[in-house]
Amino acid sequence: MDQDLKATISRIADALDRLAPPAPPSADINAAEAYVWHAAGHRLEAVLKVNRVNLDLLQGIDRQKTTLLENTRRFAKGLPANNALLWGSRGAGKSSIVKAVHAQVNRELGGPPGPVALVEIHREDIPSLPALLTRIRDTKRHFIVFCDDLSFDGQDAAYKSLKAVLDGGIEGRPENVVFYATSNRRHLMPRDMIENERSTAINPSEAVEEKVSLSDRFGLWLGFHNANQDTFFAMIEAYAEHYKLGVPVEELRKRAVEWSVTRGSRSGRVAWQFVLEVAGELGKRLD
Repeated sequence: MDQDLKATISRIADALDRLAPPAPPSADINAAEAYVWHAAGHRLEAVLKVNRVNLDLLQGIDRQKTTLLENTRRFAKGLPANNALLWGSRGAGKSSIVKAVHAQVNRELGGPPGPVALVEIHREDIPSLPALLTRIRDTKRHFIVFCDDLSFDGQDAAYKSLKAVLDGGIEGRPENVVFYATSNRRHLMPRDMIENERSTAINPSEAVEEKVSLSDRFGLWLGFHNANQDTFFAMIEAYAEHYKLGVPVEELRKRAVEWSVTRGSRSGRVAWQFVLEVAGELGKRLD
């Protein structure tokens, strides 16, 4: 009976394997501007249209734009460049600036697709980073590996994998790769987790150092904060002018104040959501 059961299970498994579609092949790493890394199957999926805005439309973060743009330009030209951590308030434009800077540099250098590819890796796939680097290490193209909303909690040991990659390990970080990450946390760890280490560890200073040292692996720290009212107005007016909404400035500002009060904050994301609301009311498409 046991042998019959095993044979039946084996036949069912074989049938399911035949029914399952084959995994799609990994994309050509020279053909697209951007890719998403899939840890399952260790493959790159090309992104046909990147969700981004023009760099000139990002207001109130001029210093951050200039710093990241220059770092990315140097990297694209094969010069030394730093990994970058963009940290701070939600909706302040951290991920938008990464995508916009990438597009700007590629346009300057004859793209798209351009000499620099943007590869997004999800936070939960960080342990597969070594496999991704192996995939792109020995190519002529340059790669920005980008992780949005990166943070670590509890006993999560994935930060050790990332630390090893940023340090380069025995092979060293590939010269054609930089790592850009965004986070709401400056040290990528919640404050209560750091404080807990101080209170429970045998050697508190060493325990805390282990937790917060990951952020030290980023040569660039770019802070993002909530916008003041003038900056918030500048964001909205830039969008309105670019998309030709045709709403008088005073009316736009009055409604923007009301909108920001209902949202409880002023940020690039809130400004964009307000512009979507106005455009929708006017029946205008934002193409």
